Amino acid sequence: MKTEFADKYITLGLKIAYYRRKAGYTQEAFAELIDRSVNFVGQVEGPGTVRGVSLETLFKMAQVLKVPPSKLLEDD
Repeated sequence: MKTEFADKYITLGLKIAYYRRKAGYTQEAFAELIDRSVNFVGQVEGPGTVRGVSLETLFKMAQVLKVPPSKLLEDD
């Protein structure tokens, strides 16, 4: 994926991974809960990977992780 915001996509993926682990989910369990493949979750969370997610998927992820969607998008 070609984008000028690659760093933001990577940060998003790392935050998703952080909150997923904090919630106690494996990638497999999380993928099932958000109705996506394990491969998709791995691509999103991969530190060297730029993989976008739809807002629908972002909202579902936040719901499952019990965090506001904005938490996943914040710049720390």
